[in-house]
Amino acid sequence: MRMRPTLSWTPPADLPPATTDLEPAAVLLRAGGVVVLSGAGISTESGIPDYRGEGGSLSRHTPMTYQEFVGSARARRRYWARSHLGWRTFGRARPNAGHRAVAAFERHGLVAGVITQNVDNLHQAAGSTDVVELHGSLSRVVCLTCGDSLARSELAQRLEQANQGFAPVAAALNPDGDADLTDDQVAGFHVVPCAVCGGILKPDVVFFGEAVPPARVEHCRALVREASALLVLGSSLTVMSGLRFVRQAAEAGTPVLIINRDATRGDQYAQTRIALPLGAALSELAGHLGLDGESAPRASGSRP
Repeated sequence: MRMRPTLSWTPPADLPPATTDLEPAAVLLRAGGVVVLSGAGISTESGIPDYRGEGGSLSRHTPMTYQEFVGSARARRRYWARSHLGWRTFGRARPNAGHRAVAAFERHGLVAGVITQNVDNLHQAAGSTDVVELHGSLSRVVCLTCGDSLARSELAQRLEQANQGFAPVAAALNPDGDADLTDDQVAGFHVVPCAVCGGILKPDVVFFGEAVPPARVEHCRALVREASALLVLGSSLTVMSGLRFVRQAAEAGTPVLIINRDATRGDQYAQTRIALPLGAALSELAGHLGLDGESAPRASGSRP
């Protein structure tokens, strides 16, 4: 049975009002030791759509579940055909002003670490070094049989060779790198096995219906325990994967501040929510703090 991810969250009427004043965020950052929790909203300005925002992909697209992927060769063919096409665009995405500002905050000692729910590697590409990829990264592929791993760029070359001329027109690109294709468009796609053992290859990401590795969760919890504040960027916090860290911080009395244009499931735990577009807001914050988020260096080799 296919598990459908949480599609929406209805804000209660008594949520605290949002603000457009960036000073509360500047105050927290000036103190240093802030941990960032980022979601899909920070990458939309890089051309990667989000799940639940205006026009979000979940209104038209249900991501593949882990159970479906491992249980059906047909499902794996559909996934890899759509993902292979999507990777041609997804893999070329570059950091935007928001990513670069976060990297600048870290470089100047204001941010102690980044927990990202995204699988796009853009924080690292912008220069952030202390990044926990909560849901993994599309830039890596693993074999479910022998555990071998390889770069996504290497798999892309193998898939290109096995599917020469594969160039259907996709209806849209999704946050997980999946391109919208019909069953007819993927019917002739050839999936390649692990080159080491012939087993099933899977992107090194946490699918819906799959648990985040416990050691990774504990790493994130440790970061939140040591944080002076938790700054949430571009996440609706609809699912427990990210919300649990907001709840953890609030229960410990650690300040929580959210920058997100729409109401989030974590608003009730936050000191405030700043309702502004992320790129402009974070660039302005960098300016307030005497930093230049636009000049953060790109980490060499951080994009495949």
